[in-house]
Amino acid sequence: MVREKVTISTRTLQWKCVESRTDNKRLYYGRFILSPLMKGQADTIGIAMRRALLGEIEGTCITRAKSEKIPHEFSTIAGIQESIHEILMNLKEIVLRSNLYGTCNASICVEGPGYVTAQDIILPPFVEIIDNTQHIASLTEAIDLCIGLQIERNRGYRINPTNNFQVQDGSYSIDAVFMPVRNANHSVHSYGNGNEKQEILFLEIWTNGSLTPKEALHEASRNLIDFFIPFLHAEEENLHLEKNQHKVTLPLFTFHDRLTKLRKNKKEIALKYIFIDQSELTPKIYNCLKRSNIHTLSDLLKKSQEDLMKIEHFRIDDVKHILGILEIEKHFAIDLPKNKI
Repeated sequence: MVREKVTISTRTLQWKCVESRTDNKRLYYGRFILSPLMKGQADTIGIAMRRALLGEIEGTCITRAKSEKIPHEFSTIAGIQESIHEILMNLKEIVLRSNLYGTCNASICVEGPGYVTAQDIILPPFVEIIDNTQHIASLTEAIDLCIGLQIERNRGYRINPTNNFQVQDGSYSIDAVFMPVRNANHSVHSYGNGNEKQEILFLEIWTNGSLTPKEALHEASRNLIDFFIPFLHAEEENLHLEKNQHKVTLPLFTFHDRLTKLRKNKKEIALKYIFIDQSELTPKIYNCLKRSNIHTLSDLLKKSQEDLMKIEHFRIDDVKHILGILEIEKHFAIDLPKNKI
């Protein structure tokens, strides 16, 4: 089994490509694992990654074709074996790779008889054809085939309504499938018993050759991270409390001093990666902190005792409970006062 070939770490997440192959120029396959994960985390990551792989990665394709000799989509031209509709469908299948922003133009201009393939497309230098052998048309007579093309980079897909297929300038829109990922699946494998049960996430990715599965995985991960960055930098809500609200006579304990001592040790650990739900907080305290945009221990250590007391529904006993959690937190290599409050 794959699991026997992978060293499972109990401290940090590890990912690995366990299978990679190229079936042809337009079909790449990759299989990846991520472990170890706690129960339920594999599905959370797998579902999000699959949606990002299929819907959030940009690709490049031909979106419009134009020729003065084409009266309508279903017409045929003497000397061309395929109908216009078949030629447009063949253009749809061409896979492109680019760093294009927006749209650009390309063209085909071939003299028959002979076969017209993707290799005959005249492209701008920043656009590349993945498979030059893709068939476009067969010219059976000595005629010229000239087609203007519009190339676009975008994400997802765009289906054009049939009643808007042709526009006044004689160009024809082509259904655009920008997605470089053709399919993505995830599966979860559990191991261990009882409270020690953990999970391994398996991701399978098929691409059209414009990206490798590894590149697609990197791109999808970066897009997901970009989505959540605004939440990490969200400003705290200003609580407009009355002057006398939550006004309490606080006992003389050195909460702020202890937090200052903790701050001096922040270099020893990545406090911003330790979330408050990893500590044994009560549901009430956890919810109050979350509503105040306190998500990590780093966020918590930026607050003074007075700041915490301004949180709605927060009481002095709650502050004492947080202090107690910090005193026994094994992540901190410091000596805290042992006297209970």
